[in-house]
Amino acid sequence: MSSGLDGPEPEDRPAPEGRRNSQGIRIDPEVEAEPEARRAVLSALVKHEPGVLANISGLFRRRQFNIESLTVGPTTDPDRARMTLEIEEPEPGIEQAKKQLQKLVPVVAVTELEPTAIQRELALIKVDGSKPDQVGAVAEMYEGKTVDVSQESVTVEITGSEQKIDAAIETFGRFGIHEIVRTGTAALERGTRKTT
Repeated sequence: MSSGLDGPEPEDRPAPEGRRNSQGIRIDPEVEAEPEARRAVLSALVKHEPGVLANISGLFRRRQFNIESLTVGPTTDPDRARMTLEIEEPEPGIEQAKKQLQKLVPVVAVTELEPTAIQRELALIKVDGSKPDQVGAVAEMYEGKTVDVSQESVTVEITGSEQKIDAAIETFGRFGIHEIVRTGTAALERGTRKTT
């Protein structure tokens, strides 16, 4: 005579699939999955004063936001500078980055640019100088120009989207690249729409 409840034996009972944590509790894959990261371009109008860049980079370091590129330069107002930050974070992280930036005293305004905004990057690419004519032809293909030539090297300047710069670097690789300098993204909204 059995003393337990009626039902299948333990080995015959259905068991949920999936990983378990250290306590043996099943981890739901949908809950465990991290939100997908996306790339966002933030434009911040800031006071043009010493220490602003250090404040902003310190904030991003403390919050562990992943900065892909950061550019800063003057505006038409001598008391203001514009910072363009390209970050790659899950959606909550992008919103948090905007909110944290807006709290900083030297920040006047922050906006996330539309995907259709004009985004440009500048690259200086120094390659081996043994084939200057071919290097010049590749530079023209990417609407670039030769800015320095010596017997040992040729330096070209390319401006455009990140994808264009990446493609140009890959093509120039066949000549033997000595050095590359990239500015990071600078961006403005299209048409009459104000950036910040």
